[in-house]
Amino acid sequence: MALTPLAAVQAALAAEHAAVYGYGVIGARVSPGRADEARTAYDAHRARRDTLRRTVTDLGGTPVAAEPAYALPFPVPDSAAAIRLAAELEDRVAAVYADLVRAATADLRAEAAGWLREAAVRAVRWRGESVAFPGLAERAAGTADTSPSASSGATAL
Repeated sequence: MALTPLAAVQAALAAEHAAVYGYGVIGARVSPGRADEARTAYDAHRARRDTLRRTVTDLGGTPVAAEPAYALPFPVPDSAAAIRLAAELEDRVAAVYADLVRAATADLRAEAAGWLREAAVRAVRWRGESVAFPGLAERAAGTADTSPSASSGATAL
Protein backbone atom coordinates (compact mmCIF):
# COMPACT_ATOMS: atom_id res chain seq x y z
CA MET A 1 0.00 0.00 0.00
CA ALA A 2 1.39 3.40 -0.96
CA LEU A 3 2.15 5.90 1.76
CA THR A 4 0.30 9.18 1.88
CA PRO A 5 2.50 12.28 1.78
CA LEU A 6 1.73 12.93 5.47
CA ALA A 7 2.61 9.36 6.49
CA ALA A 8 5.84 9.53 4.49
CA VAL A 9 6.81 12.84 6.09
CA GLN A 10 6.03 11.41 9.53
CA ALA A 11 8.27 8.40 8.76
CA ALA A 12 11.04 10.76 7.64
CA LEU A 13 10.62 12.78 10.83
CA ALA A 14 10.85 9.61 12.93
CA ALA A 15 14.02 8.63 11.06
CA GLU A 16 15.51 12.06 11.68
CA HIS A 17 14.73 11.78 15.40
CA ALA A 18 16.62 8.46 15.39
CA ALA A 19 19.51 9.97 13.40
CA VAL A 20 19.87 12.86 15.85
CA TYR A 21 20.00 10.35 18.72
CA GLY A 22 22.47 8.16 16.83
CA TYR A 23 24.77 11.04 16.04
CA GLY A 24 24.90 11.80 19.76
CA VAL A 25 26.42 8.36 20.22
CA ILE A 26 28.65 8.79 17.18
CA GLY A 27 29.97 12.11 18.43
CA ALA A 28 31.00 10.53 21.71
CA ARG A 29 32.90 7.69 20.03
CA VAL A 30 34.26 8.95 16.72
CA SER A 31 37.95 9.83 16.42
CA PRO A 32 38.94 13.50 16.73
CA GLY A 33 39.83 13.51 13.02
CA ARG A 34 36.18 12.90 12.11
CA ALA A 35 34.52 14.84 14.93
CA ASP A 36 33.81 17.87 12.73
CA GLU A 37 32.16 15.64 10.14
CA ALA A 38 29.98 14.07 12.84
CA ARG A 39 29.03 17.49 14.23
CA THR A 40 28.14 18.76 10.75
CA ALA A 41 25.94 15.70 10.11
CA TYR A 42 24.32 16.06 13.54
CA ASP A 43 23.48 19.69 12.80
CA ALA A 44 22.11 18.78 9.37
CA HIS A 45 19.83 16.12 10.86
CA ARG A 46 18.60 18.50 13.56
CA ALA A 47 17.80 21.13 10.92
CA ARG A 48 16.01 18.56 8.74
CA ARG A 49 14.07 17.32 11.77
CA ASP A 50 12.87 20.86 12.44
CA THR A 51 11.91 21.35 8.78
CA LEU A 52 9.96 18.08 8.80
CA ARG A 53 8.09 19.08 11.96
CA ARG A 54 6.89 22.20 10.15
CA THR A 55 6.00 20.17 7.07
CA VAL A 56 3.88 17.75 9.12
CA THR A 57 2.05 20.69 10.67
CA ASP A 58 1.58 22.30 7.25
CA LEU A 59 0.04 19.02 6.03
CA GLY A 60 -2.43 19.10 8.94
CA GLY A 61 -0.77 16.52 11.15
CA THR A 62 0.74 16.45 14.61
CA PRO A 63 4.49 15.78 14.40
CA VAL A 64 5.57 12.41 15.77
CA ALA A 65 7.61 12.85 18.94
CA ALA A 66 11.11 11.53 19.45
CA GLU A 67 11.40 8.34 21.46
CA PRO A 68 13.14 8.60 24.85
CA ALA A 69 15.76 6.12 23.62
CA TYR A 70 16.65 4.12 20.52
CA ALA A 71 18.14 0.64 20.29
CA LEU A 72 21.40 0.74 18.38
CA PRO A 73 21.74 -1.87 15.62
CA PHE A 74 25.08 -3.01 17.09
CA PRO A 75 27.43 -2.03 19.93
CA VAL A 76 29.40 1.18 19.39
CA PRO A 77 32.46 0.90 21.62
CA ASP A 78 34.95 2.73 19.41
CA SER A 79 35.51 5.01 16.44
CA ALA A 80 35.32 2.25 13.82
CA ALA A 81 31.88 1.21 15.09
CA ALA A 82 30.80 4.87 15.24
CA ILE A 83 31.71 5.27 11.58
CA ARG A 84 29.74 2.11 10.70
CA LEU A 85 26.77 3.48 12.66
CA ALA A 86 26.95 6.81 10.82
CA ALA A 87 26.85 5.04 7.45
CA GLU A 88 23.98 2.84 8.63
CA LEU A 89 21.98 5.85 9.85
CA GLU A 90 22.47 7.64 6.55
CA ASP A 91 21.35 4.53 4.64
CA ARG A 92 18.20 4.33 6.76
CA VAL A 93 17.44 8.01 6.33
CA ALA A 94 17.98 7.65 2.57
CA ALA A 95 15.46 4.79 2.52
CA VAL A 96 12.70 6.85 4.13
CA TYR A 97 13.47 9.73 1.80
CA ALA A 98 13.12 7.35 -1.15
CA ASP A 99 9.64 6.56 0.19
CA LEU A 100 8.91 10.28 0.54
CA VAL A 101 10.00 10.91 -3.05
CA ARG A 102 7.51 8.24 -4.15
CA ALA A 103 4.67 9.62 -1.98
CA ALA A 104 5.14 13.37 -2.44
CA THR A 105 4.38 15.70 -5.30
CA ALA A 106 5.79 18.97 -6.62
CA ASP A 107 8.06 20.94 -4.29
CA LEU A 108 8.05 18.37 -1.49
CA ARG A 109 9.17 15.66 -3.93
CA ALA A 110 12.05 17.86 -5.11
CA GLU A 111 13.07 18.59 -1.52
CA ALA A 112 12.90 14.91 -0.60
CA ALA A 113 15.08 14.01 -3.58
CA GLY A 114 17.64 16.54 -2.39
CA TRP A 115 17.52 15.14 1.14
CA LEU A 116 17.96 11.62 -0.26
CA ARG A 117 21.01 12.80 -2.18
CA GLU A 118 22.50 14.47 0.92
CA ALA A 119 22.06 11.30 3.00
CA ALA A 120 23.61 9.20 0.24
CA VAL A 121 26.62 11.51 0.00
CA ARG A 122 27.13 11.41 3.77
CA ALA A 123 26.88 7.59 3.71
CA VAL A 124 29.53 7.45 0.98
CA ARG A 125 31.81 9.74 2.97
CA TRP A 126 31.44 7.66 6.11
CA ARG A 127 31.74 4.33 4.35
CA GLY A 128 34.21 5.25 1.66
CA GLU A 129 32.16 3.49 -1.05
CA SER A 130 28.97 4.21 -2.93
CA VAL A 131 25.60 2.55 -3.44
CA ALA A 132 24.13 2.61 -6.96
CA PHE A 133 20.58 3.51 -5.89
CA PRO A 134 20.61 4.87 -2.33
CA GLY A 135 17.53 4.08 -0.33
CA LEU A 136 16.38 1.27 -2.61
CA ALA A 137 18.91 -1.44 -1.75
CA GLU A 138 18.45 -0.72 1.95
CA ARG A 139 14.67 -0.90 1.63
CA ALA A 140 14.87 -4.22 -0.24
CA ALA A 141 17.16 -5.64 2.44
CA GLY A 142 14.70 -4.55 5.14
CA THR A 143 17.23 -2.48 7.08
CA ALA A 144 15.22 0.73 7.11
CA ASP A 145 12.99 -0.28 10.01
CA THR A 146 11.95 2.63 12.21
CA SER A 147 9.30 0.66 14.11
CA PRO A 148 9.39 0.29 17.90
CA SER A 149 11.58 -2.48 19.25
CA ALA A 150 9.54 -4.76 21.46
CA SER A 151 12.56 -6.35 23.15
CA SER A 152 14.14 -3.26 24.67
CA GLY A 153 11.31 -0.80 25.01
CA ALA A 154 13.31 1.52 22.78
CA THR A 155 12.77 2.27 19.13
CA ALA A 156 15.24 0.61 16.78
CA LEU A 157 17.54 2.95 14.88
